[in-house]
Amino acid sequence: MTLLIKNALTYIDKTFKKSDVLIMDGKIHSLGISILSDNVDRVIDAQDKYFLIPGFVDVHTHLREPGFSYKETIETGSKAGARAGYTTLCTMPNLNPAPDCAENLKAQTDIIEKDAVIDVLPFGTITKERKGVGEIIAFDSIADRVVGFSDDGTGVQTEELMRQAMTECAKLGKIISAHCEVNELLKGGYIHDGEYAKAHNHKGICSESEWAQIERDCCLAEETGCQYHVCHISTKESVDIIRKAKARGVRVTCETGPHYLTMCDEDLQEDGRFKMNPPLRSAQDRDALIAGVLDGTVDVIATDHAPHSAEEKAKGLAKSAMGVVGLETAFGVLNTKLVKTGVITLEKLVEMMSVKPCEIFGIDGGEIKVGAAANLALLDADKEWTVNPDCFVTMGRATPFKDWKLQGENLLTIYKGEIVYETI
Repeated sequence: MTLLIKNALTYIDKTFKKSDVLIMDGKIHSLGISILSDNVDRVIDAQDKYFLIPGFVDVHTHLREPGFSYKETIETGSKAGARAGYTTLCTMPNLNPAPDCAENLKAQTDIIEKDAVIDVLPFGTITKERKGVGEIIAFDSIADRVVGFSDDGTGVQTEELMRQAMTECAKLGKIISAHCEVNELLKGGYIHDGEYAKAHNHKGICSESEWAQIERDCCLAEETGCQYHVCHISTKESVDIIRKAKARGVRVTCETGPHYLTMCDEDLQEDGRFKMNPPLRSAQDRDALIAGVLDGTVDVIATDHAPHSAEEKAKGLAKSAMGVVGLETAFGVLNTKLVKTGVITLEKLVEMMSVKPCEIFGIDGGEIKVGAAANLALLDADKEWTVNPDCFVTMGRATPFKDWKLQGENLLTIYKGEIVYETI
């Protein structure tokens, strides 16, 4: 299909400029003002008010197949991503079988090839069976078929094991994306070890369980030269450690999630939709994460989209499964709470959700230029809507943002030149 988008506020060279965009053969054919619509199959008018961006890229999602398709499938997860303006999802290895060898990885990629409506790029595990202990995998056996390596959901528990993993990944030029969690410090906790936990007699997770491993791993990345990315940071200490490591020249990047930037443990309710790992931390931690966004310490905003069944999330804070859904609320929440309030610009948000993920993980995308793949989203930054989980495309319904009134919604998603979602 030949597609022409007229009068869009288009993200070009890190700023928004009014431009028409002509798409042919799956690529951006031309940019400019007043491109003629002759022989074009479809024309979409952005009315000088909608923002055309490189499709969002989420480097931390859980699409649950193979092994847990009662929670989510590649099809439903990728369609939820398309609805939200994502054109690439990187999916974590909390699967059965875990993608720790070529055979197990193929079980996942076969489903991706059949059912995904946008790019879905898998992570391989760091350790065999994603245990965080025992043995590292044969990284070279799947390195060319994964976006990176992660034991997400499990921290690599010993220094020597992580050193081995980083040494091998450095040789291969592959990134390690680490879930940082010291098991012996958890002590049965399930929400932040803060005022809410104390007031309501809940078992808390201390901040050190996260930052202690980040501190260890930054030293190992410095030693080995491995490219190291930290998943879903949530504490002020984590921000400080990463900031100092970057200043030393360590090849470290990190992500945080929309909920950590816009909520804290003071917002908790006795409901499983507020339970995730890492947990919502203190207001001071939230503010430190925002400061990290502003000074560039925090590189990426990723959703950690983690759907579960209704039954698994209906057991309160103490007994519900860890994880909330995030794809379909991410832009609206961040645009409302950070952009509309003047904390960051829309350009900065696009950088963190589209550009930086591609730069860090070596993913094709993040730019609107002639010759680039036409992976695009068209945003209405002023559209008002209320979060209703019953209307989600994802199979998951547990969101801490339920009933929030938001501004900003995706209208159109184009993947390789084809429209995969529209409401324009």
